[in-house]
Amino acid sequence: MHFFSQSHNYEHPWSHVVIGMWRKYPNPKCSHVISVDVVDRSVDPETGIIRTERILGCKQKAPAWIVKIFGGSEDAFVREISFVDPSTQDATITSVNLSLSQFASCYEQIRYHPSSSHRTSFSQTAEIQARMALWRSAADGLEKWLVQRFEQNAQLGKLAFTDVLRTLREERQRTIS
Repeated sequence: MHFFSQSHNYEHPWSHVVIGMWRKYPNPKCSHVISVDVVDRSVDPETGIIRTERILGCKQKAPAWIVKIFGGSEDAFVREISFVDPSTQDATITSVNLSLSQFASCYEQIRYHPSSSHRTSFSQTAEIQARMALWRSAADGLEKWLVQRFEQNAQLGKLAFTDVLRTLREERQRTIS
């Protein structure tokens, strides 16, 4: 099993960051995400927590040795479930790969919460595990490649999200002026 984690503080209020969550895709900096479909959205009438389930469609090239051993295609799908709690100002997102899950799993967790009135803390973790006890060296190679790809996409995602937040700030300033 391999792990990835990062944290960051966005110089934006929590409410803008949560709005930005829904506007992150499509984004030219994250061109690997080609579709986002909302499967379900509900609001708990007692707590006010908003639950959203989405399927993200991705397209990425895998190294030839991975395709040769495991098959598959460039198309991959990820299930994402988010919970936004306006009363505690906490937003969490969990995601897991649906494609090729019989060979490897990637479980990601993201959390946004205010660190001040104009600053939002972001944390992201991922656990990546290949499921091939017989071929440990192939599993290690697959896990290392998956972590490397996840880290590249996470950095692109952070850049893309920063652009979304900048656009939101500009839109807000135009409406105030």
